[in-house]
Amino acid sequence: MIAIERIFYAYLDEIQVITILLPKNYHDGQSSKFYLIQRDYQELLTIKEKIELEDSIKYICISPIPPEIGQTYEIIDEYGEKTDLQIGAVIRTKEFDEQFYYDGWLGVKYNQTETVVKLWAPTATKVKLKLMDQDGKHDESVDMIREEQGVWSVNIQKDLESYHYSFLVCINLEWREAVDPYAVAVTANGEIGVIVDLNKTSIKRNPILPLCSPVDAIIYETHIRDLTIHPNSGARKKGTYVGASEVGTKTRMGHNTGLSYLKELGVTHIEFLPFNDFEGVNELGDKSDYNWGYNPTHFNVPEGSYSSNPNNPYARIIELKKMIQGVHEQGLGVIMDVVFNHVYIRETSSFEKIVPGYYFRHDQYGMPSNGTGVGNDIASERLMVRKFIIDSVRFWKKEYDMDGFRFDLMGILDVETMNAVRKAIDEVDPSTIIIGEGWDLNTPIPIEKKASIRNQSQLPRIGQFNDWFRDSIKGSTFNIHDRGYVLGTEHYFESAKQLLAGSIGLGKKEKGLFLEPIQSVNYIESHDNHTFWDKLSICGNGIQEDILKRQHRLATTMVLLSQGIPFLHSGQEFFRTKKGIGNSYRSPNEINWLDWDLRDENDEHVQYIKGIIAIRKSHQAFRLPTAQLIRKHLTFIQTTKPVIGYMLQQVSDYGNWEKIIALFNPLMEDIEVELPEGDWKILSNENKASGNPIGEQPSKIIPVKAVSSFVLVK
Repeated sequence: MIAIERIFYAYLDEIQVITILLPKNYHDGQSSKFYLIQRDYQELLTIKEKIELEDSIKYICISPIPPEIGQTYEIIDEYGEKTDLQIGAVIRTKEFDEQFYYDGWLGVKYNQTETVVKLWAPTATKVKLKLMDQDGKHDESVDMIREEQGVWSVNIQKDLESYHYSFLVCINLEWREAVDPYAVAVTANGEIGVIVDLNKTSIKRNPILPLCSPVDAIIYETHIRDLTIHPNSGARKKGTYVGASEVGTKTRMGHNTGLSYLKELGVTHIEFLPFNDFEGVNELGDKSDYNWGYNPTHFNVPEGSYSSNPNNPYARIIELKKMIQGVHEQGLGVIMDVVFNHVYIRETSSFEKIVPGYYFRHDQYGMPSNGTGVGNDIASERLMVRKFIIDSVRFWKKEYDMDGFRFDLMGILDVETMNAVRKAIDEVDPSTIIIGEGWDLNTPIPIEKKASIRNQSQLPRIGQFNDWFRDSIKGSTFNIHDRGYVLGTEHYFESAKQLLAGSIGLGKKEKGLFLEPIQSVNYIESHDNHTFWDKLSICGNGIQEDILKRQHRLATTMVLLSQGIPFLHSGQEFFRTKKGIGNSYRSPNEINWLDWDLRDENDEHVQYIKGIIAIRKSHQAFRLPTAQLIRKHLTFIQTTKPVIGYMLQQVSDYGNWEKIIALFNPLMEDIEVELPEGDWKILSNENKASGNPIGEQPSKIIPVKAVSSFVLVK
């Protein structure tokens, strides 16, 4: 890209509004008139406003006709000097959005006899398709033809399989080279797009049975590399797509690891951290560099660092598909962590190169907004940005057979876009899970339009990560010394009760966080921030390790026995540690891996959580799909504060038991609880948990051990 020398500057900021900046070192910034010219055409502009700036004079001018976007114009001042009319803030106007919205397909359509390529670049005056054969011995540039709504297309009548391609786009007299935003394959480290035949990547599919409700899911979050990279994971292809789908892998003590472990544990869905192509890891390296994956580069391409051969564009596609189907063969679903709220680097992204200024939000001063904290916010409310997000999610659903999507920093996105995503996915498979982080971030769209928790009523079929649950049960995530309910803090007592009931507001006076339990993703830890064990190790100073583990186990039990959607961070059931590091997004393997030796050391706790999961799955009353049913069947029994006991009554239609009681004691002492009349059977106590009775409760008074839970049925 060659810099253009300009004496003064002119920008199209609205359909008929042109802003001109004259430097004060040029005729003192003064000009009495300006003309819009194109070849022999010339029109006098009306100067509407003149504003003095520090180094220049700013002229707001009205054009008698709207300049045609995609054509080259010049502005001439009273001295006869010229400058080109650049595309300015018009790119972010409603009129531009409506004029250039395009509802067709974009990207590449390939077959052996022809390849059709389409690119949306409405502000470009010229576009070329750059082609290079896979050996890099021949390259050519082919002119693309401008069509309606700013789409450029070309039809190449030959077999282009495995050709590398990019776009050369001329905007504001400058040529830029960019990878196709809709690319589905790239070379190693995402340097350039590759034309592939996706038919050659087709494999036999084994879809899982659809859920009746999202609350039937038990989500287990992990990272493809973390799952198997530990020396004692037993996996042959550690840290790869292939390794993540290996079965029969064992620890040194013979316990299951990896996918077989998750099957045995009883979870229903694995949520993998981002596996679309991202920056931060050298795909050709030795796996010494690490990244969580929240640096998106190519949204529709699998990440190459998990592939056995990053140099082969087909390998990563086929291996990811086989991984997903391997998970499906175990009866588990796959949830994809998608990162549409930002890109890795705005200035070098394909979006910014192809349509500068359109895909990202800007503040009132024209500067890029930064609600994400990484220097850019995707402008999801713009029609073609929304279209890209919907197209991408639909592509992953159809091509890779995804069972769900987790939206990173969903609060950056807008309500209309998220509901449009939900609608588009419903047309394919309405049982697909959609959840997201509804944090209210500082991005310049109206607060009522953000896809945040405060607007959950506008997002009725999208789950939200429940930070109220997280911070009430364990203590504040952002104050590591804050002690939550399971650490015996009494002021979280009422909150904990509401959380167990799905955060829907159980009583008439209690206002719920959500309308329905399917909106509440209940969790105490995730990849972000400190693990709960690391937090306990600090704020539980002086407490015996055995008690800390019981507190930790009690919190995980509450996640699994609450109404809503339970979410587990991989390894929390065996006290995962990141050695005190919270933001470990690029820490080494040794900090982030799943330590399978820890799993061996804590087998009794793993077996306990396995039993609690079995209890949840054994009876639908633990996962009622509507707020109406929760209010009908769930009540709280009289206990000594802060011990909590809830009872599910008249629930024989949902499982083998008519009544269920769950008790939670966070105190350091045993507490006696009086049970309602009847012959109660025990599903779990302080030592054991099972989906089938492990004993009977002989008396009406039950001693609930310190820092433990109890589940009884009749």
